[in-house]
Amino acid sequence: HDTMRPAREQHERIKMRLRLAGSSLAAVARELGVAATTVTTVSQGARRSRRIEAGIAAKLGVGPAELWPERYSAPKSTPRRHGGGP
Repeated sequence: HDTMRPAREQHERIKMRLRLAGSSLAAVARELGVAATTVTTVSQGARRSRRIEAGIAAKLGVGPAELWPERYSAPKSTPRRHGGGP
């Protein structure tokens, strides 16, 4: 099934960016005190953890929304209506 392909590609990009920054998912795991497999499953999109997402993003000097826009894009507020006033 191709629904996992974008998440897999995103995971590979994150790993590459971490390598370029001189880090790794395992290093993020050590810093956060969690298992490397846990960080990997979050990076792959199979699991959510705002703490781990923030840890990975911080290593790259970006916000989590830049790495996982689909996870952070939906605002909690309701959209405002335009026009129609007296």
